[in-house]
Parts: sequence; C-alpha cells; structure tokens
Amino acid sequence: MIILLQYTQMCEIVVNEANFVRKCISAESCQDDLWGKLVCTNFKVSFITHNSLPRQRFQCTHRLLGEHDIPLACVEQVVTVNDVKGKQKILGSNQKLKFNPTELILYCKDFRIIRFRFDEAGPESAKKVCLAIAHYSHPADPQLLFGFEYVGKRYHGSTGERVNGVDPGGGMQTTLFDCSSDWDREIKRTGASEWRVCTINQGYFISPSLPEFFVVPVSLADQDLKQYACFFYSQRIPLWCWNHSSGSALVRMSNISDLQQQRKVEQRISSAITKSHPLRSDVFKSDLDKNLPNIQDIQAALLKLRQICVIDPFEESEEKWLSSLEMINDPLYSVCVCTEKEDRDLSCVISCLVQLMCDPHCRSLHGFQGLIQKEWVMAGHRFLDRCNHLKKNDKEESPVFLLFLDCVWQLWNQYPAAFEFTEVYLTVLGDSMWVPIFSTFLFNCPRQRAENSRDFASSKSIHLGQDQALRFPPVWDWSQQFSLKDQTLFNNPLYVGKIATCVQNGTVKTFTHRRSKKNYSSTLRGLPSALRNGSLGPNDTLARRNSLVLRLRSDLSQVREQQETPSERFIRDFFSRPVDLQGLLLPQLLPSHLSVWKLYFLRWVPEAQIPQGGPITAFHKLSVLTDEIDMLQNQLRQYKGAGGTPNNLHAEHSKMYFKATSTPHQPPAPPEYLSSSFPFSPVGNLCRPGILGSPLSKFLNGAKIWLSTETLANETI
Repeated sequence: MIILLQYTQMCEIVVNEANFVRKCISAESCQDDLWGKLVCTNFKVSFITHNSLPRQRFQCTHRLLGEHDIPLACVEQVVTVNDVKGKQKILGSNQKLKFNPTELILYCKDFRIIRFRFDEAGPESAKKVCLAIAHYSHPADPQLLFGFEYVGKRYHGSTGERVNGVDPGGGMQTTLFDCSSDWDREIKRTGASEWRVCTINQGYFISPSLPEFFVVPVSLADQDLKQYACFFYSQRIPLWCWNHSSGSALVRMSNISDLQQQRKVEQRISSAITKSHPLRSDVFKSDLDKNLPNIQDIQAALLKLRQICVIDPFEESEEKWLSSLEMINDPLYSVCVCTEKEDRDLSCVISCLVQLMCDPHCRSLHGFQGLIQKEWVMAGHRFLDRCNHLKKNDKEESPVFLLFLDCVWQLWNQYPAAFEFTEVYLTVLGDSMWVPIFSTFLFNCPRQRAENSRDFASSKSIHLGQDQALRFPPVWDWSQQFSLKDQTLFNNPLYVGKIATCVQNGTVKTFTHRRSKKNYSSTLRGLPSALRNGSLGPNDTLARRNSLVLRLRSDLSQVREQQETPSERFIRDFFSRPVDLQGLLLPQLLPSHLSVWKLYFLRWVPEAQIPQGGPITAFHKLSVLTDEIDMLQNQLRQYKGAGGTPNNLHAEHSKMYFKATSTPHQPPAPPEYLSSSFPFSPVGNLCRPGILGSPLSKFLNGAKIWLSTETLANETI
C-alpha cells in the first residue's frame, strides 16, 4: 500500500515486475544477497526488499529515489545472461529476447554495476521485466521522459492552478536568467556599463538555440545584430558572459560560417567589444576547436576512466595503471575570449572556469548555480543529446558537464576555503543529470523546453494559463530531492566569505577577509616558473623519492636555461604570494597536484572505501568543531544581551550536518558508518572481484602513486 501510494504521488506507472529476485551484494552468490521484488516503472528501476543493510547514521535520504532505485535515464546498458546456455545479450528498445534470463546486469552512467539473479523467479516474468527496463530506458521522444508526466500532474491542475500550493522554483535565491531583469542585475553587479540587454530574440525569432534575452555591446544596434546573425553558425551571435573590475569582458561566440563576410563581421564585432573597454584594449581570441579536444575525445576519455576505475580487474602493474590514468588527464584551463563552431560545448566549460577563478561571487552556492544557469542552461548546451537521455545517437553523447564538474573539483581541492559548497554538493549535482524531471538538464535549449512543454500540455489537455508553458522545477530547488537537514551537507565549514562574524571581548563584530601575511603550506603553493603542465622548475619540491629526483635533474637544468615569458613570470609571482581567497585563483597543473575525484568515481566500489578514514572523517570532525564554535558564539551573544548567564538555552537548528551536542533523553543513535563514500551507501551497488593489494588499493591507502611496485618494495618513504 505504501509503495502504491508513493507511485501515485510521483505519477509513476508500474510497467512490469518480477518476484523472488535476488540482488547480488558480492561478485559471487552469498548469504548477504537481498531477496525481493524487481519493479520497472516509467521513472526508475526499483528493488523492493524487506531485508536491510547496514545504514550510515548520517546517510542522505533522496526524496525521489530509494536506496535500491535507479532512474531509467541513468541506465547505460542492459545486459541479460543465461548461465545454462552460456548466452549474453545487450538489450535495446523494442528488441526480442529468445532465451530466459538467469541474470540481469545494469551498467549505470554514474559508474554503478548492479546484478540481479532470477534463480527462483518465473522465467516469463524475468524476461518481461528485463525487456521493460530496456524499452523504458530508451524513450523515443522527449515527451516520453518522466519529467513531463511528473510536472504535468504534480504542478498543474485541469484549470492551470498550482497543485498542493506548490510553485516550482518558488522562494529560490538562484538567478535563472530567463528574464531581462536578471541580466540587468548581472550587468550592474559586474560593472559592465558599456553593455546592454538585447531582446531581438524574443520568441526565438533570430536564433533557435539562444535565450530570449542576452547581453551585447552598447555600440551594436539591434538592426546590425539581425543583419550579422545569418553569418554565424546557428545564428549564434556573440554573447557577453562577464566583466572584470578592470573593465575587461569575457565573450563567447560561434564561428562565422560565411567565409566571404568573415573579415568584415569580425572587424565590426571586435570594434564593438573594444569600445566597451575603458582603455579600448584589443580583443584576444582563442579558437577552442583548435586548442581543445572534441566531444568524441571527451567521451573516449570517460570510457577509459570507467575501464580503469570500475570495469576491468585491477591486476595490472602499478606503473601501467598510472600511465593509463595520465593518458586521460587533460586539464582544460584557459583564460580567453572563446570561439567555438556552435558555441555550445567547451565554451560553456571555459567561460565558467574563467569566472570561477576570477570572481568570488561565482564560488558562493547561489552564485555558482546562477553561473551554470547562465552559461549552460540558457546558453543552449545540449543536455538532452550530451546526456543521451533518448539513447538515439551515441556519437552525440559526451560528458561535457561532468568534465566541468571535475575541473571545478580540482580547483576546489586546491582552494577548499574559497568555495561555499562542498564536494558532496558537486557529487549530488552530477547525479542530478540522471533524474530527468528538472528543466536544468533535460533540454538542448530554452526553445526546445518551451515547444515540447506546449505540445505536451496540448496533448494532455493541460490549461497553461499565463505561463504558456509547463513550469519545470529547476534542480536548484533542492527541497525536491533532499530535506533541509540533508542540504546542510552542501555547506562548507572551511568557507571564508567576504564578510564573517566573530565575538571579540564580548562584542559581536564583522570583518572583511584580508590577505594573510603568513605563508601557506607548500601543498597549496609552489607552482613552478614553467607554465607547461608536467615540467619542473628549479624551486620545485615534490614528495618523491631521491632516486626519481636524480633521474629528473637533467630536465631541471634545461628548464633553468629557458627564457621566462611574461605569462610565466606572472604565474611565478602569483604563486610566490599568499593566496587571496577573494581574489584570483589559479589552478596548479602539475600531475602531482591533480588527483582522482574519488567520491564521484569510486564511491560505488565497496572494496575502495576507507571506513573511519580519509577526508570524510576529517569533514565530520571539522563539522562538529564548526558547529560547536557557532553554538558558543550564540551563547555569548545571548549572555551579553541578557546581562548575565543565559537561561533555558534551546538547541538551535544546526547549520552543519553533525551536531556538537545531543539533547537529554535522546534515544540511542545507530552506530556511525563513515567511509570515503559518505553520504552514499556503496554496499550492494557494485559487484566485482576484490582489489586488495592492487595499485588502487595502495593508492587509496596513501601510497605514493608514481612509484613502481619494485621501488615500493626496495625503498622507504
């Protein structure tokens, strides 16, 4: 009854199910396997069991997905196996299955591999549920995605009123950039006085993939923009992204398709951008198509990473595993005016990274969400195609947004106190791509969202009223997925914002963060004078063995003799100063400074978890400490206001997930199961041979990953 009620509330339809199914917890059958019912709905694959697994005390609870649920959009591949006949088949939409499956393997886009056994299930029901999963995970049309059914029935009644009083996105602080006033505020925030909001694309009259409102130079008239639009790919005329306090602007644009008009149009556009700068500085351009990998290269890199971290057994030598990892480690950091053929993929990555490194507002939670909304959602990144929600064209699939989140994590990992959000937030944001009920990651552009929502509303007789389109909730309304308690995991206790409070001599004071005079640890500083990734400068100090340093001395002497360029001098000077968390942040690009985003890529590997160890335990202790400091500050404020010791202090709502104190008469809490997969539960989500003693095992336990196995055996650190 509870399950059916949940389906009704979620507008889910049960498509098929099979009883007496066993979910495998380990690579081989064991007594810890779970028994239950395997259900396929129009939204997810769900395993319903009465058994229970050890649960983390602080584990997140997703409001739309249970512990054993997989969104259909997250299913990458459906594989059926028959042990007796030795057959295996990859299932797609509307395919037939000639044998009765004894096992089902689901390969997921979030690196999970999940196995179900049908030893006790009826053969026909097993076959039907496998075919249903394969079919519903390959929808033929965007309107068959569950998001349309969810929004149509959850938020709109027959007369267009809001159902249950819910206004999707209501009360959010994140700027959506779907109206001219949002762009006006951004112009004022960045001081871009020589730029204006343009409205010529209202109704998507000029370009089908651009938003209805965007920003252009003041000196460019609407009539000129209409005239130039036809010369650009997909009519995507230059878009303003951001202004630096110096007056420099960041602009992105597609390539000019008409080669005969290229020189004339480029001169006119460049002249207008130059006029927007106080010093009339020249325009610097960077062709991303020439300087960066294409979308196929990015997809191939993700597949290699999946093979290294998930699918293939870790039986290779350590040097081979690490060299394979280095082959896919191409950091994409640049500061430039971006040009790309259609300005919809890597230009999104670069423009966002520039703003993250230069603008502290973009490193706040709502600033970061507004940045994604502006540079990805409204600018027309092809989320529908790149996420391959419809499984129509594998050549269009590419994890461009995941690459961006990985780059953000690398920067976050080097400057954790500069970001208001945590690693958990970035991981959850990456997962949200596979819960396609949010407009953020569901469409290729705003126009596609508007057209499909109108068509769907018409087919379902949904009265839209003044909206003229279904109001899909943006992913930034996190209450759709997590409780307020779970959302506190997004708060970074290390964050140093522009303004903070402190108690000094019993008085509450505010202070603005200033540059510290103390030198920071070498783990955060010390990028060599040579700017090229992987090269070493004379002052480099890496935690490597002496034997390896001796081998590199000849390379060091060559670096010393090289002439230092202005950009290299700037980098050297930048890293010689203490870091300013409210100023420019430059990433360190040496291989020793880059690391694997373990919480995202390795969280579903049970053998790769570190119980009671690693950065998660550190985060736990730091959260408790921060919460205790905040509690003491509140008590001091109350003490000063009351003129004495405060009485009847009630425990306030904790800003952190871990409370410093517990209330009296509190029932015994379940034990803490903290591991490097926190706040996710990896148990039973991935089945594979053990990796004890493998290179990955050594890496996760702190071994120096660049050393060979022979060196590890013969030398001491």
